[in-house]
Amino acid sequence: MINPLLVVISGPSGVGKDAILEQLRIHRPDFFYAVTATTRPMRANEKDGYDYIFLSKNQFFDLLAKDEFLEHAEVYGNHYGVPKKQIREALNNATNAFVKIDVQGARTIKSLARNALLIFIAPPSLMELERRLRERKADSAAQMDIRIATAKHEMDQSSWFDSVVINDTDKLEDTVEQILEIVASEQNRPESQSIRL
Repeated sequence: MINPLLVVISGPSGVGKDAILEQLRIHRPDFFYAVTATTRPMRANEKDGYDYIFLSKNQFFDLLAKDEFLEHAEVYGNHYGVPKKQIREALNNATNAFVKIDVQGARTIKSLARNALLIFIAPPSLMELERRLRERKADSAAQMDIRIATAKHEMDQSSWFDSVVINDTDKLEDTVEQILEIVASEQNRPESQSIRL
């Protein structure tokens, strides 16, 4: 029997994690894609319950007090948390579960579920990452400087991830294929173990 995997997708802001997950959903609708709860404002093209679960700070802290998050963190002044229930249900149904999370959160999840598969998404270069961030036009100059400094720090931590995949510009399909190959390879390893949360 093949054990389902908890796959953590992480990397710096602007590296393309959302675009990658969108393509993974198309290629593998049978996988489960966790929806992270957040207190940050919704962006123009986002949908509540699909991109994120948008909560007030009071709602977020109520769930936190009830120990409803697998992992939670404050990032850029906003709170994020991965609801435990949805991950547990997916794994219990023998479904691979994907979680998109920041590097700090990935480390926390690995400490709780040591068999989780951590995949770091890297940009082709820091200069390209900066271009992508500026193209989004979602941040002030000060916020942009913070994101770039954070990205440098996160990229320095990529070595403790199980795999690193470079998301080259205009090669999203290649990135998705690499991720699916990594997941298949990990799942077919004889020593692959189940995850308990």
